[in-house]
Amino acid sequence: MTIGVGERVVEQLHGDGAGAGAVGRPAPMSEQEAMFRNTMEAAQVGIFVLQDQRFVYVNPFFLRLFGYEESELIGRLGPLDLVVPEQHPYVIEQMQLRAAGVSGHSYELTVIRKDGSHFPATILGAPSTFEGRPASVGTILDISAQKAAEQRIRELADYDVLTGLPNRRLLRERFTQLLAVAEREESEIAVIFLDLDHFKRVNDSLGHSVGDELLCEVARRLDGVVRRIDTLARLGGDEFIFAMPGFHTAAAAEVARRLLDVFARPFEVAGHELTVTPSLGISVYPSDGKDLEALLRNADTAMYRAKEVGRNAFQFYSSEMNTTTLDRLLMESNLRRALVQKEFVLHYQPLVNLENGLIVGVEALIRWLHPELGVIMPDRFIHVAEETGLINPIGDWVLCEACRQAQAWCDAGLPPITMAVNVAPVQFRQAGFVEVVAGALATSGLEANRLELELTERTVMHDADINLGTLSALHRMGVELSLDDFGTGYSSLAYLKRFPVGKLKIDRSFVNDLETDPDDWTIASTIVSMGRSLRMTVLAEGVEKPEQLALLRKMGCDMAQGYHFSRPTSADGMADMLRDQPFMNR
Repeated sequence: MTIGVGERVVEQLHGDGAGAGAVGRPAPMSEQEAMFRNTMEAAQVGIFVLQDQRFVYVNPFFLRLFGYEESELIGRLGPLDLVVPEQHPYVIEQMQLRAAGVSGHSYELTVIRKDGSHFPATILGAPSTFEGRPASVGTILDISAQKAAEQRIRELADYDVLTGLPNRRLLRERFTQLLAVAEREESEIAVIFLDLDHFKRVNDSLGHSVGDELLCEVARRLDGVVRRIDTLARLGGDEFIFAMPGFHTAAAAEVARRLLDVFARPFEVAGHELTVTPSLGISVYPSDGKDLEALLRNADTAMYRAKEVGRNAFQFYSSEMNTTTLDRLLMESNLRRALVQKEFVLHYQPLVNLENGLIVGVEALIRWLHPELGVIMPDRFIHVAEETGLINPIGDWVLCEACRQAQAWCDAGLPPITMAVNVAPVQFRQAGFVEVVAGALATSGLEANRLELELTERTVMHDADINLGTLSALHRMGVELSLDDFGTGYSSLAYLKRFPVGKLKIDRSFVNDLETDPDDWTIASTIVSMGRSLRMTVLAEGVEKPEQLALLRKMGCDMAQGYHFSRPTSADGMADMLRDQPFMNR
């Protein structure tokens, strides 16, 4: 029997003078066959040979992996018998390509053991010959542990470690989805802020371990009250949040009464019988706030009023105390004037190559130079711009001005750099966005590969199939694409592989405590490894300390930005930095 891979293995052993034979003299064929067989048996990866879509050879590891005897597989079964049905078309395509002599690449499948259990695997195949006819050889590797690690990373990012409830990040993401439905259906959302009364006394008298156990018991009881469509989250300490769609004021009051009843029965914790009461504050969208932060703030205010009236009670937020609507109207009118009066300006923050300290790019960041209030940072006005539709003209101005400035630096003889521009979700989804980008490049004269558009993970994954067309058009134009705030949303690795994205930006929330929090270190290093595997550049945001920088270098991160290097600065200040390159060899 002649097998392509087998021939090469045997020839290599022969050429190396393996065995008792003298150097340059081939060992007996029986010895070569024995060594080849021993090699296949010792391999810790599944190895197979296919011909006519049937297995003609599998090694012992392959048999153990799937739980079959050799006689049950060879000549009887093929890949379609070991792969879930929905992936059959892709498997057939790959087998046809290998049979036609086309080299393969690694891909993932969900495969089936003899006992019916499933596991994820990576396959790598290559064309070969067997008995003078086309065949293919390949390897298969169980990646269950890798998938479990990825799931663990998602859990660390989205769930409270102590109680297993969603954390603030996941609450914000789910609320964004609830908000979209509520806006479309013109319905309400109740937000309930629950705080335990005198919880500190439990920690002080019985210890933090008992306090932690009590919090877990409280979380279990509260979880039994909510509906499947509701979100119960823990913000930290003894603070719990309920986001409940479709609840008007009367219904929210009824839920609050049920929550109070949950605490009527004592908690059995570590041999102690503990009686704990809650204070609850309630705010309702849209009357008490148009976004999660406003609703949380107002529910928190209402919760403290419940404590003031005696605790173990609930209070609604008083709408007459709410000045958010007036502030928003003033902000909107000022934003419209700012566009006309050209009150916006861009500052720039360097993007530094960690291998040599060279500034290889800058990120453009908008500032509002208000004639009376001074400099206003974007976190105070961008959300209003998005809600009112002003984000499109503001975003278009940022794009054009950033491209103009990048080309101006080039014309002044400064080193060519990449100009990174953030793109808001509404701006990215506007009709004609690709044409807006093309116009900014044409007007400024900037080369397309010098522009990098930063899109958040959530923006890209929303209507992923539709967005793929826009991303592909930008990529064909030559524009670079990066995924901002990576690790904070739901990234599908299948889509990530298809998207023409060249850079991942590790969210600053994973960098803030990098030197002290092992979970942040694990998440960041995994993102770096993932980026390297996908042949992407990885940049860390929010680097402020040399200890963080050292750890990022150690894990192989490519680039970084943050206050450790420089705060965002004016165009002239950035030009000086590009000229002096102050971070080289540091």
